[in-house]
Amino acid sequence: MQVRTTVDPDRGRPGEGSPGLRDPHPVGPQFVAFPSEGATLRGWLYTHAEHTHVEPRRRPALVMAHGFTATISGMVADRYAERLHASGLQVLLFDHRGFGLSGGSPRQQVNRWVQARGYRDAIAFLERRPDVDPGRIGIWGDSLSGAVAICVAAFDPGVRAVVVQVPACGAHHASPSVGRGFEALRTVFRSADLTSFPARVIGPAPVVSPDQVRDPSLLRPHTAYRWFLQFGARPGTGWSNEATVVELDTQPALHAQLCAPYLTCPSMWVIADDEMPGANPAVTMTAYRSAPGPKELLRVEGGHFGLLYPDTAVFDHVVDAQSRFLATHLTPGIPV
Repeated sequence: MQVRTTVDPDRGRPGEGSPGLRDPHPVGPQFVAFPSEGATLRGWLYTHAEHTHVEPRRRPALVMAHGFTATISGMVADRYAERLHASGLQVLLFDHRGFGLSGGSPRQQVNRWVQARGYRDAIAFLERRPDVDPGRIGIWGDSLSGAVAICVAAFDPGVRAVVVQVPACGAHHASPSVGRGFEALRTVFRSADLTSFPARVIGPAPVVSPDQVRDPSLLRPHTAYRWFLQFGARPGTGWSNEATVVELDTQPALHAQLCAPYLTCPSMWVIADDEMPGANPAVTMTAYRSAPGPKELLRVEGGHFGLLYPDTAVFDHVVDAQSRFLATHLTPGIPV
């Protein structure tokens, strides 16, 4: 696999700025929980030993969530979390509501608005911790969570940086006629009762399937089937090959392309030669170009799932680039 890195002119090159916060004393993850949308979300918090008897040092932090139906237990997001934690960040990796370790009923229900609120509540959880600098919190998302993270970072001015890899920004471009709907979307994110909206429900259906004629699935490319069966079917992941998609009828619909023009914090976009219909590279590139804040683009080959195979050249390249980006934008000029 080959990788290509692109940086906007005048934005600097990858790795310039802060050399990072590499810590020789990282601490193993702690099991944590916090409330969100009437459920308890659970995950792992990777912290650092400070070797001091005074008040804990406040470090920059990163909130991470996996993509469409994937869990944080052995499905590779944990490998990203370990590497980003080793660069010096406090890292919170959590399962979305109704998936994996997290509570919530019904189970296996993908609702982008609920997942956006999950990011919001994970950020609030970190802001209350004495070992986290509330002014230096970033977010990270893969696939569908990447698209959700773009919207959360646009809605929440407290997000200081966002990293998205193969974000599922949609199969089609957002309609230009709804381009002024951002404030309505932000109001929904901040305060609306999500149960008050009518919804389109798809499923339940298999997440992946080897036979799209007799047993069609929510994700159809064979690359999805191969990856989910290799990593999701392992014992202990908590992954289930069934899900329901709930699309709330907000006006307009939640779409990363509508939110990206309001993305003022630094953003890193890892975009592949993507075979997933919902991660159309043309749509994603339009969203990327519209983001007004400092931004970095990393183009990778290997398709939607190539960077989710650990111990490969593309995985190492991507996570190293993400570490440099986060060090540059969460730590420059601030002693840690």
